Amino acid sequence: MVGLAPTRSDRAARLAASPLRHLDPLLLGSVLAINVLGLLMVYSATRNGLIGGITDPLFYVKRQAVFVVIGLGVMAAAILIDYRRMREWAPAIYGLTLLMLMAVLTPLGASTNGSQARFSLGPFALQPSEFAKFSVTLMVAAYCAQHRGDLDVRRLLVVLAIAAPPLGLVMLQPDLGTALVIGAIILAVLAVAGVRARHLAVLALLGVTGAVVAVNVGVLKPYQVDRLTAFLNQNGDTRRTTYNLEQSKTAIGNGGLRGQGLFHGSQTSLGHVPEQHTDFIFTAVGEELGFVGAGLLLALFGIVVWRTWRTAAVSNDLFGTLLCVGVVAMLAFQIFENIGMTMGIMPITGIPLPFMSYGGSSAIVSFACIGLVANVSMRRFS
Repeated sequence: MVGLAPTRSDRAARLAASPLRHLDPLLLGSVLAINVLGLLMVYSATRNGLIGGITDPLFYVKRQAVFVVIGLGVMAAAILIDYRRMREWAPAIYGLTLLMLMAVLTPLGASTNGSQARFSLGPFALQPSEFAKFSVTLMVAAYCAQHRGDLDVRRLLVVLAIAAPPLGLVMLQPDLGTALVIGAIILAVLAVAGVRARHLAVLALLGVTGAVVAVNVGVLKPYQVDRLTAFLNQNGDTRRTTYNLEQSKTAIGNGGLRGQGLFHGSQTSLGHVPEQHTDFIFTAVGEELGFVGAGLLLALFGIVVWRTWRTAAVSNDLFGTLLCVGVVAMLAFQIFENIGMTMGIMPITGIPLPFMSYGGSSAIVSFACIGLVANVSMRRFS
């Protein structure tokens, strides 16, 4: 009858028809588990009061917990808003990111460790280059999907024109690590979109050439060049160029099979690993939880990458597929590079470990990307 309240069966029917019932619990559960481990490791690496003169042992972990809560809210929004609408919003999001990247190079931006890459917002900081990963993924995926994978040389040049401004602005900060991540995202999206192999090879060669030029013409700061090349000469001047790497490998080696115990790592407790709560957070995992704990973390990351790739494969439209491929490239590159650099098999580039490293911008962007993946997954039947 008209005007009657919905019955229980009506509510059950609406719930059954809701895309939310197709959310990927394995993906979301793995992300949450990584974040819990990340909070524990941030606390372990900062509780000694040796970072920035902060004596409160909970200072950094409380701030990171705030970032996680904000990230969860952003992820929820990314899940609830139909990702297909974001295709229309891509130019606006991309343009806003470019404005932030330009503004951070002015006196509005703050310089940290020789890199002008963030805005200081009271007790917090905003790093536009992290958001560039998200906006470039969105913009390139939208353009490639618009042309349904029919990407000739002219359209490929348009993609390069989309990528060049954020890449150039990021390098002016300078931030080679983020530029490499963006490059990996673009190559992966183009590969799945159907660009010919020889064109991809040319693009990869251009990227490598650009990185070499940046190292040799003074775009990067001297200390950044030293960090990049330290892994090639790991027997060099330990005090100047390889100290961080040597301490990192020592911490991981200390862990052995089962680790020295949570909050009992010797290198971690004494603060011997520089930037341990940010770029070198994996050393705390290796030292305190050992090979077993590190293996568990890698397994969780593997699940996240696998479920994201699976979502790309089952998406019912090209835009959703390309979005997920971009996220796979971003996560996989950052995980491999970050963990590799702590063990001396990759150059030190300052790339954070997703969901583990201390930092708000990285956490929020990573959550937003997972939200997009979950969005694509749950709408694959609609």
